[in-house]
Amino acid sequence: MTTNAARVLAHPSRDEIRVEGVLHALSDPIRLGIVRRLATVADEQAWPRVDLPVSKSRPTHHFKVLRENGVIAQFYRGAAKPSSVRTDDLDALFPGPLDSVLGGAELRAEPLRQA
Repeated sequence: MTTNAARVLAHPSRDEIRVEGVLHALSDPIRLGIVRRLATVADEQAWPRVDLPVSKSRPTHHFKVLRENGVIAQFYRGAAKPSSVRTDDLDALFPGPLDSVLGGAELRAEPLRQA
């Protein structure tokens, strides 16, 4: 029998989030794409609604790196594992960088979409 404790994902508290971990998590283009996608929606996104150009085994790794470095929050809702960007925590700790990184990534992606 599965207990509720087994269905809780580990997240760092706000005080445990470190800028170097956040920057590491965002340095991978796949993880940056995940955060860009999640940042565009108001509610949590269940994993199947975020398409990634990677094999089936890799998304779990990318989401884990983002979660363990405090960039996203994830929780179980039935069989789904919705995700959301921890914008409030990140903005409180490091005002500005998340918006700058996401804005820069969007500007960089724009010429690629027009090509």
